[in-house]
Amino acid sequence: MTDATVVLVPGLRGAVEDHWQTRLAATLPNARTVPPLGRDEPSLAARVFLLDEIVADVDGPVILVAHSAGVLVTVHWAATYEGTSVVGALLVTPPAFAAELPPEYPSVRRLRDNGWLPVPRRPLPFPSILATSTDDPMGNPVRLRAMADAWGSREHSLGAVGHLNPAAGFGEWPGATALIDRLRVGAVERDVDESRFCRVLELARA
Repeated sequence: MTDATVVLVPGLRGAVEDHWQTRLAATLPNARTVPPLGRDEPSLAARVFLLDEIVADVDGPVILVAHSAGVLVTVHWAATYEGTSVVGALLVTPPAFAAELPPEYPSVRRLRDNGWLPVPRRPLPFPSILATSTDDPMGNPVRLRAMADAWGSREHSLGAVGHLNPAAGFGEWPGATALIDRLRVGAVERDVDESRFCRVLELARA
């Protein structure tokens, strides 16, 4: 498998230079970022469309790296995704909607009116890691665990990192690279296993 292209899926924020996703993209020469639309544009459909455009434009395998509401964009998009280029997704600190979001975010009602809710609860068509925080003000351990189970995601606790954003002190997040590498290695191993299986079939038919 050729090296996968990382596609970053931001949440409801606008462009933030000090965000770990922005900094991560700068270290990956082939990374692509879904354009952040900001909190004043609540359309889920617009974000799903942009994600679909970028994935379709990448030549080769893709690893998605989504943060906050970007996780929800990813799972809504995945509900109708029929391709095979996405080989893994890192899903980081999604909102659990156990309560209203902070005042600077759209209300739960406005998000529901724009298609964000209900959140799809079906297995994702690619391997995924759900990275969660033990003190995320927008998280809820019970709901996040249920999301991980529904999506077939491997849950990975980050410890007490808040919402893993600049407000929580995270411009840099070195741990992202290790989790992306875990998805990349898993994709390579699946490729090897599939190649071995194909060779066994060829021998059996000979």
